[in-house]
Parts: sequence; structure tokens; C-alpha cells
Amino acid sequence: MSRRKQAAAVAPESLDLGHLALFVGMRVNDVVLEEIHAAGFTGLRYAHGFVFQHLLGGPRSIGELAGLLEVTQQAASKTVAELEKLGYVEEAGSEDARVRRVRLSERGQAAVDKGRAVRAGLEERFKRGHGSRAVEDARKLLADVLESLGGSEAVRSRRIRLPR
Repeated sequence: MSRRKQAAAVAPESLDLGHLALFVGMRVNDVVLEEIHAAGFTGLRYAHGFVFQHLLGGPRSIGELAGLLEVTQQAASKTVAELEKLGYVEEAGSEDARVRRVRLSERGQAAVDKGRAVRAGLEERFKRGHGSRAVEDARKLLADVLESLGGSEAVRSRRIRLPR
């Protein structure tokens, strides 16, 4: 039996800015999901947030969601069905019976509100631990870097895609 060679430990301070920002974001998302689940909003996954972002402005058709998410209508329909079963999305009705429109349910909006509250709590925690100035400087730096890479418009227009 051969033993796998253990990978050397990585010091977070040695990471490039892109990886460090990615890993911070991933950990924040994990904490938010953990707290959302603990509050009774079970079954939600990170990917569901990409659907929620497009329903915050009001009802959408499955075709619209598919286009915004850059997935097939079948994939969008499957995700919507899953969210409906969990109680986060509901039918919105449509003037055209051939077009199925959905919206966030009360439970879906409550999950969004809980997520926002958890994120606000984390911001306060970061400010207490690192100082308001450091948090604002970090936010400005990351926003400037995002702009320099051409990613700001996707954020402004809520057109963030699932990682590939």
C-alpha cells in the first residue's frame, strides 16, 4: 500500500488576492447557509441564490430565468420545481397560459431577509474585529479590483452567473 503524500500547509497570507477573496466569499456563503438552515430555511443551496436574485424584482417566466441564468429551460424548470417543493417559490399566474411565471413566496422572501440579516451581522462582526476603517478599505479595494477586471456591470445588473 502506498501512502499519499500530504500536501504542504498553505498560509492564507501567501495567497494571491483573487484566491483569498474567493475563499473569504465561499466561507461567508457557508456561514450564511448554515445560519439560514438553523433558522428553519432548510434545503437551500448556494446555487438557489442565483435564482432568487432574478426573482427579487418580481415574477419571471421559466424562459426568462433560463436566459438570465444562462441555462436550458429544462434546467431552470427543474430548479424552480425544487424551490416550489421546498416552499420558496410559487406560481405567479400569467395572461398567456403557455407561459409559466413564478415569484418568491413569503417563505422565499423571509429566507432572503434572513440571509441579509446574517450578512449584516457578519459585517458588524468584521468591523468589531478589524475596525470599520479596515472593512471599508477592504470593500473599496475589492470593488476597485472588480471594476478594473470588468465585473462591476454584472453585479449592478444582477447578472452574476454560477461559477463554471
